Amino acid sequence: MNVAPRPEHYGVIAEFTQADALISAAERAHEAGYRRMDGFSPVPLHGLSEALGQPYTKLPWVVFAFGIIGGCSAYALQYWTSVIDYPLNIGGRPLHSWPSFIPVTFEVIVLFAAFAAVIGLFFSSRLPRPHHALFNVDGFERATEDRFFLLIEAKDEKFDLDSTRAFLEGLGPDRVTEVRY
Repeated sequence: MNVAPRPEHYGVIAEFTQADALISAAERAHEAGYRRMDGFSPVPLHGLSEALGQPYTKLPWVVFAFGIIGGCSAYALQYWTSVIDYPLNIGGRPLHSWPSFIPVTFEVIVLFAAFAAVIGLFFSSRLPRPHHALFNVDGFERATEDRFFLLIEAKDEKFDLDSTRAFLEGLGPDRVTEVRY
């Protein structure tokens, strides 16, 4: 079994001080043909996902489906318990009293949807990831404080270390750094 050797570089990262500069750089990189890239920001930036060309996630549909599954399961369990398995006629109440089933059904919908959202987030983000190559970049911790970063990964088809570095330097960042494993 031949295993391809891991490349020396993970990619090239550019550091910006302004959010608008990051979005503009991401748009220009996407126009230049780069597809394997990511942006890092201390605050959510409207338009960054579109500028990076990231596809929409299917996570909302997964959450919706699990909510429906949870609601149907909760209602079915209550129906089976009250009508089929252990029917009790108390005070003339009908066995299938659907209004009393609604609160539990709603709570289980929320529970299943929340579990699906958290588990889906972990899968789509490929978490947990105790170490990442970006942690080796000096100053990258400022991505949670006041800096904005654009990363072009070495896995990109158009990636060439020297030309990608020159391209990022042409976007006017404060600093361009090679990201090594």
